[in-house]
Amino acid sequence: MLNRIVVNPGIHFGKPCVVGTRIPVQDVLELVRDGHAFPKIIQDYYPDLAIEDIKACIQYAIDVMAVEEIRVAPTS
Repeated sequence: MLNRIVVNPGIHFGKPCVVGTRIPVQDVLELVRDGHAFPKIIQDYYPDLAIEDIKACIQYAIDVMAVEEIRVAPTS
C-alpha cells in the first residue's frame, strides 16, 4: 500500500505525496479529518485519486506515528 506514497525533494518541498500526483498526504488527511467520505474526496477535490490512495495516506500516517518517539515531560 505504501508504494502509493512518495517523498521527492522536488515536489512540495519533500512532503509525502500520492505517487504520480502532486497531492500531499497531509491535504488528503485533512479532508478525512473533516469528515469527507472517500468517494466525495475523489469527486469534489482529487479526481485523480483512487480509494486505495486515500487508504494509503491513512496508513502512512499510522506508520509515521508507530515509529515516532514520544516523550512526556515529567509533571511536578
